Amino acid sequence: MTQALHSEICDGCGNSTVVVEAEGNEFCSECHTIVEILQNKPNLITQLCRLTKTSLAPEVVSQKSSAAREPRELPDVLDAVRYRTRDRDQNTWYVSISEMNGEPVEIFASTAFDRDHHLQSRISNLTTITRLVSLILRHIFLGEVLTLDKTLKQLHRSSRQKNDLPDMLTRVLSNYRKNQDSETTGEIS
Repeated sequence: MTQALHSEICDGCGNSTVVVEAEGNEFCSECHTIVEILQNKPNLITQLCRLTKTSLAPEVVSQKSSAAREPRELPDVLDAVRYRTRDRDQNTWYVSISEMNGEPVEIFASTAFDRDHHLQSRISNLTTITRLVSLILRHIFLGEVLTLDKTLKQLHRSSRQKNDLPDMLTRVLSNYRKNQDSETTGEIS
């Protein structure tokens, strides 16, 4: 289903332009045309690949994309930009963005009121959000592979006390890790 046009980043090519929503994504006109061809005329893509002597074979595409995007590690020292901002209750927060080659790879947030007990739950949730966003940023800009174990590790590190939101999320999602482990061991035995 296609919806109204608006200016955003195209999920296909990454350009900032007028996009149209289709299949839960936002595409520029060129990418949307390709999507429609893929959906309505898949044989045309095969024919065009044959005529232009190009290949969309998964092994060729994955070799090209992995060669272009080898995961990079974070160095010990990064440049960062700090922003001071206020929430709706007028609490002051400090948001720091660590950058690598001008791209955001980590985000941290803190407040001068870390010892304030009524903010502890909010701080815990904020820590969770920033850790997970940092994980996503490293995936986007550094090619770091996302895994359930990495997600669980960040959630666990976000928890400030038993049964807070990150602790509850860690416990629930850990059930899926056990399922993955048992499936893996089941395949081995």
